[in-house]
Amino acid sequence: MDIGFRVKQVREHFALSQRELAKRAGMANATISLIEQNRVSPSISSLLKLIQGFPMTLTEFLTFGEPPPSDPYTFRRDQQPDLGRDGLKLLIIGASNPNRQMRMLRELYSPGADTGKEMITHPEGEECGVVVRGTVELTVDGHISILSAGDGYYFPSTLPHKFRNVGPDEAEIISANTPANF
Repeated sequence: MDIGFRVKQVREHFALSQRELAKRAGMANATISLIEQNRVSPSISSLLKLIQGFPMTLTEFLTFGEPPPSDPYTFRRDQQPDLGRDGLKLLIIGASNPNRQMRMLRELYSPGADTGKEMITHPEGEECGVVVRGTVELTVDGHISILSAGDGYYFPSTLPHKFRNVGPDEAEIISANTPANF
């Protein structure tokens, strides 16, 4: 997904200037401009903050202008929006389902890729997953664990957390969390 194009498309749909969107999202006007030009790729937390400036949910943002799926129960590779950046792919399964109660991701980390400098926290919920391949460093509330293929995790999403590929090959995680916070 071209995040910059989508931000501009949605901003123009709601007749918002870059300045107004920046004000609503609590971001610098220049940042909005750089995102729209794809000169800056927002982190997940920055993208969520940006979307709060629109009168829509993340799901509505991700599926904006897309035709409804022909099969509402399956989601092919090209129907999984990618929220990742910088060597990280976060493919959302079921993003077009407006009544999702959980978020399901297929996460692909290039060697050295991580979820960003900032620790991730959510206001509520739980998160779990399993490493399918590779070696991942998981930090939860200051506790660091190294996970390999077959290892899993489960923790409250309210705790600060971060993922990083510490292996020489691409790492893959299948994860879910509730509620569907993105």
